[in-house]
Amino acid sequence: MSDPTAPNGAQALVQTLVDAGVDVCFTNPGTSEMHFVAALDDVTAMRGVLALFEGAVTGAADGYARMADRPAATLLHLGPGLGNGLANLHNARRAHTPIVNIVGDHATYHKQYDAPLESDIDAIAGAVSGWFRRSMTPDAVAADTADAVAAARTPPGQVATLVLPADVCWLPAPAGPAPAVAPPAGRPPASDQVAAAAKALQSGEPCTVLIGGRSMRADGIRTAARIGHATGAKVMAETFPSRHERGAGLPDIPRLAYLAEFAQMQLDGTRHLILVDTVEPVSFFAYPDKASVLTPDGCQVSTLAAGPDDPLQALEALANEVGAVDAAPTAPTGRPDRPTGPLDTETLAAAIGATLPDGAIVVDEANTSGLSIPGATAGGPHHDWLCLTGGAIGIGLPLALGAAVACPDRRVLALEADGSAMYTLQALWSMAREQLDVTTVIANNSSYAVLNMELNRVGADAGGPRSRSMLDLRDPDLDFVALAGGMGVDGVRVESAEDLTTQLERCNGEPGPHLIEAVVPALGL
Repeated sequence: MSDPTAPNGAQALVQTLVDAGVDVCFTNPGTSEMHFVAALDDVTAMRGVLALFEGAVTGAADGYARMADRPAATLLHLGPGLGNGLANLHNARRAHTPIVNIVGDHATYHKQYDAPLESDIDAIAGAVSGWFRRSMTPDAVAADTADAVAAARTPPGQVATLVLPADVCWLPAPAGPAPAVAPPAGRPPASDQVAAAAKALQSGEPCTVLIGGRSMRADGIRTAARIGHATGAKVMAETFPSRHERGAGLPDIPRLAYLAEFAQMQLDGTRHLILVDTVEPVSFFAYPDKASVLTPDGCQVSTLAAGPDDPLQALEALANEVGAVDAAPTAPTGRPDRPTGPLDTETLAAAIGATLPDGAIVVDEANTSGLSIPGATAGGPHHDWLCLTGGAIGIGLPLALGAAVACPDRRVLALEADGSAMYTLQALWSMAREQLDVTTVIANNSSYAVLNMELNRVGADAGGPRSRSMLDLRDPDLDFVALAGGMGVDGVRVESAEDLTTQLERCNGEPGPHLIEAVVPALGL
């Protein structure tokens, strides 16, 4: 006879998550996940955050973990729900973000009937998961959950997907919750890799140290800059770091350009490229008669730290090896003047830089409209910069949602392109529901401007009215103020630099979410 006081599988799962330090779950559940939902009333330490689309769920879990330095959970409905969240799980995979990705499934005995929502969850999850398991009995759920959390937190971080059949959740689990499993620590630097990097830096030939991932935090940036200062090496950052600490008082590390031609110019002459928690740079896309690999011919590429290696330990060991004792120059304190006149990409950037709050979290999916903003904020107050790591647009608003849940004492500034915003606009509703301090700036240029540029770069024989109409976001025009208002977010439209600056100051100084629709011309690239 079963014990009526025993928790069911879902209750054991949620308590195990909380005990392992995972106390936030972003969710868009369905019928097969109802026992998990019900368990939120029993395990009150778990915070559930509802989103209206799975892409907002998975992107929010990414933003939360980037800022909290620990995983959030997702809760997704079967294979189609997982599929809807796949693009932002792809971005999370590229960011090495720890996420406990929980996917409900049909009851074990029901799968044989091929019900309408039956799908190959294993195949869908495999594209983005570093760890995967399916719990098959109620008493296995808690231990599987503890393993999933440890797997997600295994350096450098990964998506761990746990599939839960409905009956496994509703049946009694007498064993109850499982204790947390400690993830492995980062691997110490290998002496031969440190020695090889030091030899390159002391060779007298031009060297570039390319940093990314976990080395983009303040300690890693300072150490990498010390190495560059001591050896004369150029220090650069990967194009889209997951979290970049920056601002006055920190060394200003330039990022590798998105456009392959510009990146090649930045790397021109480099004879030794040393990689720290990143990979050898390649072009985002193939172009006719252009190189895919961006390093110069004859450049020797070596890796100081990658994967499970601890990049901060590796950088410190390299600094000791080359005698990098003195601190490197830091970005001077300074803001742009308050801009005046019409809005364009330059005055947009100046307004952001002039009003950037102290300790802000900046989520950057402004795309072509945001190219000047990093330069305008380099000397501003200390802030974190979150990027589009995997190139799948539609992450900006969910990323801001998750970051705001993780850091309720900090203002989140979401810099969003109009086309990208429409992928996951539902995240605004969740911001309003949770009353999060997020200021969203929509750069509305009424086009997929980057694709207008790419038409020429790929050599496509296009430019007529039919092809151009596929990249145009007018007729009808998008009204972001109305869209925001429909989801409970205060919105305002601005068309001048003065009005943008004034509205940024107002929105950043008031609690809750706000949206500013900034009308800008498309950048002529």
